[in-house]
Amino acid sequence: MNQHQGSVIRDDSRATVHGQFTAQARATPQAPALSCDGTVLTYAQVDAAADAVAAELRDLGAGPGRPVGVRIERSPHLVIALLAVLKTGGFYVALNPGEPAVRSASLLRDCGAGLLVTHPEVPAELLAEAKPVYLDSLDPADALAGTAPAAVPPGGDQDAAYLAYTSGTTGEPKGVLVPHGAVLRLVQDSDVLPVGPGDVVLHLAPAAFDASTLELWAPLLNGARLAVFPAGEVTPERLAEVVEAEGVTAMWLTAGLFHLVAERPDPRFAGVRRLLAGGDVLSPRHVDAMLAAFPGLTLVNGYGPTENTTFTCCHAMAEPVSAQQVPIGRPIPGTQAHLLDERLHSVADGTVGELYAGGRGVAHGYWGLPVATAERFVPDPFSGTPGARLYRTGDLALRRPDGVLEFHGRVDDQVKIRGFRVEPGEVEAALRELPGVADSAVVARTGPTGERALVAYVTGKQEQPLQLPGVRRALAEKLPAHLVPGSFVQLDSLPLGSTGKVDRRALAARGERARPETDVPLRLPENELEQWLAQLWCDLLGIDQVGVDDDFFEVGGHSLVAAAITGEIGQVQGVFVTARSFYENPTVAELAELIAELRESVR
Repeated sequence: MNQHQGSVIRDDSRATVHGQFTAQARATPQAPALSCDGTVLTYAQVDAAADAVAAELRDLGAGPGRPVGVRIERSPHLVIALLAVLKTGGFYVALNPGEPAVRSASLLRDCGAGLLVTHPEVPAELLAEAKPVYLDSLDPADALAGTAPAAVPPGGDQDAAYLAYTSGTTGEPKGVLVPHGAVLRLVQDSDVLPVGPGDVVLHLAPAAFDASTLELWAPLLNGARLAVFPAGEVTPERLAEVVEAEGVTAMWLTAGLFHLVAERPDPRFAGVRRLLAGGDVLSPRHVDAMLAAFPGLTLVNGYGPTENTTFTCCHAMAEPVSAQQVPIGRPIPGTQAHLLDERLHSVADGTVGELYAGGRGVAHGYWGLPVATAERFVPDPFSGTPGARLYRTGDLALRRPDGVLEFHGRVDDQVKIRGFRVEPGEVEAALRELPGVADSAVVARTGPTGERALVAYVTGKQEQPLQLPGVRRALAEKLPAHLVPGSFVQLDSLPLGSTGKVDRRALAARGERARPETDVPLRLPENELEQWLAQLWCDLLGIDQVGVDDDFFEVGGHSLVAAAITGEIGQVQGVFVTARSFYENPTVAELAELIAELRESVR
């Protein structure tokens, strides 16, 4: 039988995330649990604060099996809110404060959450869906330790812990319902992130992103300290500052951010002993650069879908790999990985098969979508446990003779964009709903930085002229940033293959490099600095021309490319441009003026 199983972890059917945290708080009440921007909270303080919020939530109707929305920026308040929801016996639905309000409102409507834990600055669209519970008035550092512990409803490892939404092929996101036991399998008695007292783990991922499951609960359920990255943009420079200031020993980065960090390894990362990276394919060149720069570092390539709770396989590296491909490794403890053919028969070692994941990490299924759940969560023919299921990942892989798995693409069109899973069909459906758009096709293309970006091809309606800048803006009002294509191209018609379906390969091979259509007239660079910046933008955006008045985000830019640009400015021009300054000066002309001012100020 061609499958591999990680070591067995303890089976505690009564274990819950909040129960394990409370046990840790009782064992080490005065140990530091949370830190952020100079504030440090002990385990006892966090537990008491969560009890206080949980009591308020229960008074408002929260309880076992009920969803509660949480929309808070990265902060101690966020961690306390998530823990409080679990202490009610319910499960949290984390929403990204940076995504369009209409999107968040649709998720609240889909899951039926009656309560939303948030800050006062909440859009009206969300207030129409759920009753707000404001946390700004709560000071978690107050003397809450004397508060009597709230009565936590008894729960088990199959109770839901959270609902995480992923991109859906039908045009609507799908909610993945994850039980407590799946989280515990990831963060306790596991070799994924072995931490304990004295360790400091960075919380960087958005709470709506499933990597936060590992970041949050691995340290807090094992006696380590969780260092919360302050709200705001993440750049390599700011990351290095926080890592050094907090004394971070372990952290997780998306593949894109990892590649940026590895381009210029910063000595301030020297204290990090374990670095996990994933969400997309890792570049061997960047892996080797990071391991060469920090000899004591263990670098882990983490692979796994949301439906199998963050990680399915991991591959740890302590020395440069010097290989063409970084493997995804072996299954983590409590997980099985099967490579199967179309008849669910095991394939031989060295043969590519579809990866099916089994074990305690498998989610309950898709919220309110029984047909989709039955299609992707299938009975496990290899397990003797009644009701055991496998999750069909859609990923292709092969197993080497040493048992290590290698990733070999997808069986469908799904792609990863900046660590997020994207179904092009969801973007296409949103495009077709816009006025003037007759049809659309969305493909992913790898850019000069190695990161993939979406390109949207659209056809217009004869009776309505199509304005591509307006299409971009309208889409950005409906979808989160990672679902908005970087480039839009209008065609008379979409190319069709022999079967009559859209020929996506033909679209992907087009290699668009023309300046994207904007509302701004083209104005060419007028001095040496503007010429240098314009060429830098073209090189990193993969286009042939950019005007000095073009908005960076209107011509395909995003946060990772912005970080690469500011890094290059620092290296070549000798001045440091913050992410905020870049976003406030998003054109070549404005950026050139800012650089000139910074140069003058340091003379």
